[in-house]
Amino acid sequence: MDKEKEKKGFFARLKEGLSKTKKNLTEQIENIIFAHRKIDDEFLEELEEVLVTSDMGVETTMDIIEYIKQEVKKNKLEDTAEIKNVIKKYLVEMLKEHEDKDGSTQQQRVVLIVGVNGVGKTTSIGKIAYRLKEQGNKVVVAAADTFRAAAVEQLKEWCQRADVEIIASEMGSDPGAVIYDAIQAARARKADILICDTAGRLHNKKNLMNELGKIFKIVEKEFAEAKVDVYLVIDATTGQNGIIQAKLFSETCKINGLILTKLDGTAKGGIAFPIVNELKIPIKYVGVGEKIDDLQDFDAENFVNAIFE
Repeated sequence: MDKEKEKKGFFARLKEGLSKTKKNLTEQIENIIFAHRKIDDEFLEELEEVLVTSDMGVETTMDIIEYIKQEVKKNKLEDTAEIKNVIKKYLVEMLKEHEDKDGSTQQQRVVLIVGVNGVGKTTSIGKIAYRLKEQGNKVVVAAADTFRAAAVEQLKEWCQRADVEIIASEMGSDPGAVIYDAIQAARARKADILICDTAGRLHNKKNLMNELGKIFKIVEKEFAEAKVDVYLVIDATTGQNGIIQAKLFSETCKINGLILTKLDGTAKGGIAFPIVNELKIPIKYVGVGEKIDDLQDFDAENFVNAIFE
């Protein structure tokens, strides 16, 4: 029963966190549906405009419109009121299609967290560490963003709250050395998961690539038996800019998971759809508040329902 209650609590918080996105996206779609009775070209044109301006982007909007046309033809739909469910179905299927099909593994894991400064990277690491520890994992955190004065201190504070061990060094020290020490610690403590913060400077892509490249080499050499994941943190409030960031980081390393933060503070939560659709990377976690347990495992149906219900 408690699990059921917890699930309901999570969904309520997700719904609340996505309320601005719901207002921005769903209400506009509903207005068009009410204004039209028939599914015709004019209706689809107006719908297209709303989707593009609601952060769906051109590519994803075109995919949705194409899917609607197919469904209308296949199921002989005539009433515009049926279109909301068609959109929902498309979005859930698209998100699920790109989900990580990896089952649970007994392997030790390294999760490298990347993202530009200011997206909520440090906070997300603290919350993920807390979440994984609550699920019964032994977690070690590496503070390898040694270039930003506040990053290490902030991360120490979060790790204290999450009650997980942190491996840190002085500001300005070599990030690679921190990762090396953290791997030795994770191995010695028989940790299930090592989470590594990384530098978030994007002004010089070459520097960033070199830095990340060095970290990957160390992980590969020192922790060859571990499963390595790279998660990119994106601030939902940046909207379309999030896609640009994701594309840039995808050029420097293979990203296999996304963390979408600050959804509660924006109407641009619709950005989740084009990011997954265009980059074919699954969302792992969504942040819907400030509290330590406000970062949730991503669930495609819950996410779509929270926006469209």
